[in-house]
Amino acid sequence: MSVADSTTADLGLPEEKVAELAIDKNDNVEKESDDEDGEEEEEGAGEGEKTQKKKRKNKKKNKKKKKTGLGAAGQTSPPSIPVSQLFPNNSYSVGQICDYVDDNKYRTTSEEMRAKDRLNEQQLVDLRRAAEVHREVRQYARSVIRPGMDLTTIAELIENGTRTLVEERGFESGIGFPTGLSINHCAAHYTPNAGDFVEIKEDDVLKVDFGVHVNGHIIDSAFTMAWNDRYKPLLDAVKDATNTGIREAGIDVRLGDIGAAIQEVMESYEIELDGKVLPIRPIRNLCGHNIGQYLIHSGKSVPIVANRDQTRMEEGELFAIETFGTTGSGYVQEEGVCSHYAKTSDGQPRLPSAKKLLHSITKNFGTLPFCRRYLDRIGEKQYYLGLRHLVDQDIVTAYPPLVDIKGSYTAQAEHTFILRPTVKEVLSRGDDY
Repeated sequence: MSVADSTTADLGLPEEKVAELAIDKNDNVEKESDDEDGEEEEEGAGEGEKTQKKKRKNKKKNKKKKKTGLGAAGQTSPPSIPVSQLFPNNSYSVGQICDYVDDNKYRTTSEEMRAKDRLNEQQLVDLRRAAEVHREVRQYARSVIRPGMDLTTIAELIENGTRTLVEERGFESGIGFPTGLSINHCAAHYTPNAGDFVEIKEDDVLKVDFGVHVNGHIIDSAFTMAWNDRYKPLLDAVKDATNTGIREAGIDVRLGDIGAAIQEVMESYEIELDGKVLPIRPIRNLCGHNIGQYLIHSGKSVPIVANRDQTRMEEGELFAIETFGTTGSGYVQEEGVCSHYAKTSDGQPRLPSAKKLLHSITKNFGTLPFCRRYLDRIGEKQYYLGLRHLVDQDIVTAYPPLVDIKGSYTAQAEHTFILRPTVKEVLSRGDDY
């Protein structure tokens, strides 16, 4: 099967999309067939006609074909070729397409909705480019991450790969947020600070959460890795729950209803550890979210348990559905040394060192989240006092690690999708998950 056919099948495109691709291929076959018929006619013609038709045939041969690029199959290992070179003319892969149902079914064929869809073409190009970077970086990362590697090496592997493939250019393209590498009972918001060389162990459960942006349009996707098969039910639970949330999501759908569907699926799983059968619970105070331009959390939260939130999803919104399962209490709290930060207001600090640091944060990250390693990378030194002042003044928000009870294990699965006027597109979907 060709690369294009494989991508279509694996991403679960609807029959209509597959049919469109098939029509294009048939058109090419018909053109080739017409050329062959023309050659047969030439054999029965006179010498003069033969010469003229031969010239015409040669002209057809010399006609340049449109450059389509190698696609993801042309990537190196480790990845080093920017995706814009593999997918020229913005020919990035379309995500998983899900047709709307029930009251929104008309949208799929509505000419009015198609016209609205075309207005967002550049945003879709940006998101698909970021999604392609995410898929290629994570494919390599999943193939090399293993016990014995330290978290700093893993973080730099992912982040340097992202910078290369997206052709990092400040606010034009780059990393969406610091790479989350949370182990076991730590569910989220852990990335190594300088000098942190914690190593993965054979029995660890590792959550890998990273983001890519193009023009501020962020792809946020996460997966969980484990090297002991006993954790498979936990990993399966979050994958199933996330896919359920994506399936239930749509225009005018209530957020609380999505949470109820996710909770029902998550709680249908259990796991046996050390001779004990444990329930798998959703972590009730973690949730998905909508995403704005240069804003990883843009106001709406998608719960992973049932609640009475009547807020609805709306046309054009970009969401990250992420679910967290745990063998612990189902509730996380802040604990440990903080590494994640984001500028969340435009206040003016009083401390001179804080003013200088704020200028650097605004210039390099804007409202995109950052971590201490990123401050080190841009040359900031002795910044902790100024950073602390910015947090105390509510200009920068700190996001410490989030942990369940010690001895428990947590897992995460996450995808980004957009509610287009005509269809729901799961942008970060890939062959892996």
